[in-house]
Amino acid sequence: MINTKNQNQNRITSIFRSVFSISGIGVIIAFTVLVMYLSLASPNFLTTSNIMIVIRQAVFVALMAIGMTFIIAEGAIDLSVGATLGISGIMVAALILAGVNIYLAVVITLLFGILIGLINGLLVTQLHMPYFIATLGTLSIMRGLILMYTNGIPLYGLRFPEFQYLAQGFIGPIPVPIFILFAALLIFLYVMNRTKLGRYTLAIGTNREAARLVGINIPKIELILFSLTGFLSALAGILLTSRTEAAVPTAGSGYELDVIAAVVIGGTSMTGGKANLIGTIIGAILMTTIRNGLNLLGINALLHQVVIGIFILIAVGIDSRISTKKS
Repeated sequence: MINTKNQNQNRITSIFRSVFSISGIGVIIAFTVLVMYLSLASPNFLTTSNIMIVIRQAVFVALMAIGMTFIIAEGAIDLSVGATLGISGIMVAALILAGVNIYLAVVITLLFGILIGLINGLLVTQLHMPYFIATLGTLSIMRGLILMYTNGIPLYGLRFPEFQYLAQGFIGPIPVPIFILFAALLIFLYVMNRTKLGRYTLAIGTNREAARLVGINIPKIELILFSLTGFLSALAGILLTSRTEAAVPTAGSGYELDVIAAVVIGGTSMTGGKANLIGTIIGAILMTTIRNGLNLLGINALLHQVVIGIFILIAVGIDSRISTKKS
């Protein structure tokens, strides 16, 4: 009888430890607590319409965060994602307003995003600039170009059905942006777990010198990763412009911080070698949920970053504590 009781206790303990050893469990716990609190504090939080708003808003950060997951897992960083989103939104709007075919304008903008990523990659692989400096420089250049082109004035008049459909349409019951995000997640989960690019990315992040010695072409991998991140950031910019039907010069400002936070609290290691794409998506939704909840509660916007910072510390702190115990 005693042995049976002890076995049951050991089984429960084992299950408990297994659950709390999951990578990114910190963000899941933080997200669960946040949802429970907001559900009690605001009657409008758990409505279908508000949930759809949260998920749609999370798409922009989540798309960029998918690319950033690869970048950080490789041991790098890209501070230019928000500026890439902003300049891509301006570009697609300018092309459409100039009379360029909408689909051609989208393709050109996506290629432009790849070009930005390629430039970032060349700066770090060929000129050997630190990731932080290279991408901070391109961020500053793009923000300056945006202001020079627009004079700080938004580009309006994008009420074209084909363009609006990208962010406002539906595929069956699913909003197009959510469908795009889900498709991107599936594709990049496959890339991370089933392809050489994913394996090489983690290998470089784990031990850069060892990866070089076994013949991995590190500069080539970095060029690909930065280009993919530029592509996803441009895609996010197109979707944001489609949703708002305008290109705002300040679009994407500060997004790089939300993107990095989503990746880190989702369980991807800042030191490289470890990635959690599903955790990244949850992290992006958490960031958006926090902002949405604070707005519903009428909390001063100036305090939003403080609250977000607290949640980041809590989520990462839980994961760090778990990692310490496991080691």
